[in-house]
Amino acid sequence: MPTKRVSMRKIREVLRLCSAGKSQQQIAASVGIGQSTVSDYLTRARRAGIDVASELDDAALERALYPPRPALPAATRGIPDWPYVHRELKRKGVTLFLLWEEYKAAHPQGFQYSWFCQYYRRWAAKIDVVMRQTHRAGETTFVDYAGHTVPVVDRTTGELRAAQIFIAVLGASNYTFAEATWTQALPDWIGSHQRAFAFFGGVSETVVPDNIKAGITRAHRYEPDLNPTYAEMAAHYGIAVLPTRVAKPRDKAKVEVGVQVVERWILARLRNQTFFSLDELNRAISELLSRLNARPFKKLPGSRRELFEKLDQPALQPLPTQPYVFATWKKARVNIDYHIELERHYYSVPYQLVKAEVEARLSAHTVEIFHGGKRVASHRRSRQPGHHTTLAAHMPRPHREYAQWTPRRLVDWAHKTGPATGQLIEHILTHRRHPQQGFRSCLGILRLGKTYGQDRLEAACRRALHIGTASYKSIASILKHGLDREPVPEPEQPTLSIDHDNIRGPKYYH
Repeated sequence: MPTKRVSMRKIREVLRLCSAGKSQQQIAASVGIGQSTVSDYLTRARRAGIDVASELDDAALERALYPPRPALPAATRGIPDWPYVHRELKRKGVTLFLLWEEYKAAHPQGFQYSWFCQYYRRWAAKIDVVMRQTHRAGETTFVDYAGHTVPVVDRTTGELRAAQIFIAVLGASNYTFAEATWTQALPDWIGSHQRAFAFFGGVSETVVPDNIKAGITRAHRYEPDLNPTYAEMAAHYGIAVLPTRVAKPRDKAKVEVGVQVVERWILARLRNQTFFSLDELNRAISELLSRLNARPFKKLPGSRRELFEKLDQPALQPLPTQPYVFATWKKARVNIDYHIELERHYYSVPYQLVKAEVEARLSAHTVEIFHGGKRVASHRRSRQPGHHTTLAAHMPRPHREYAQWTPRRLVDWAHKTGPATGQLIEHILTHRRHPQQGFRSCLGILRLGKTYGQDRLEAACRRALHIGTASYKSIASILKHGLDREPVPEPEQPTLSIDHDNIRGPKYYH
């Protein structure tokens, strides 16, 4: 309906030009409006019996051309069921326009779409902010920790320990989960998510946490960095994690109201009780949580549980068949000995990755090492600090051959050549801080037997023990110059003695 004076002027000009015999096309071009608009003006004027000579003022002319519709009582038109509209909007694909169409089909004389939208928003503005937010069924779970903690008493020492309260709220129904944990650290954070999903009997499409350090390693408005363990858990459950934006309180209004409800409805009721274990506290929370979810809404029909059963529960994704196995991720750089250090233990990786940066996934019993997203090594997790876990396949070929030898094997091989050779090898191994440091020298000496023969090697070792030298170079020199063929005078007492406090002795290897 035209309400501006310029519209009335155009209508009068259309009527004037029509009385002057101009065509609708000419009138439209002259007035600057569409031909359909010209036709509408003329049709309305004929119905009202108005010609160009009309002396009606603008207001009277407008009433004549656009008479008001006869008023119908609201009861006759039909007042929409606003709680039903509000609840249906939470279903996937349901819009206000669709609900208005259904309303008009039931009430043909009902209100128009603009009125329908306007009055629904007025009605929705009167209910709680947490109820006003429209979240699709099965779409979002909001998670956070309460600002309040609950003290737990140690029965033995009487010491008080503060328990943290984790809260998860489903967006569409406000169905709430809460539990107590000792910390807000990563293991408790992940465990609480798992127990919340089990409580709901499924998972939503997205999870919205605050920028807690356990879940978000770097807060960012557009691209926050998730903790690798949190991201792995999300992938296992097939959900997307959408952290709230920094300094955007509306992003987390749902969970903040949920936290407030838990604090007032559960924690406040427990304030005068004394708890001696986390299990005892969680039993008390669980009992009150059931009552909270069954409690009727004040400004909406039904309860959290009823809405959950109607909306969220049917829309949730099923839980995975296998539970998520908790694991932490750490970055490490491969040392020149093709090992990485994790919790003071050393694990091998393929030697080609020396100096490369890798990621390690540590579960309760396994260590997996990844490079470029590909797993390159897997070991049983060890709790022994300072020890090595090495796979032969990770070593260069010369190192693999070297690693096949042990002090026991070297000593046994040496004694097959003769007692002097065995004594010399034992001497070399026992005089090194680590026996492995003498492996290369021992292997070189034993291989001289292939070149010069076992008898000559035994004689060379006997001579080396007599003159007090025990090294590969000494044995090689004796054999090269034929000194092993010269007689060795029997000493009054052994020149080389291995009877010393800092020497293991030959029995160490037997």
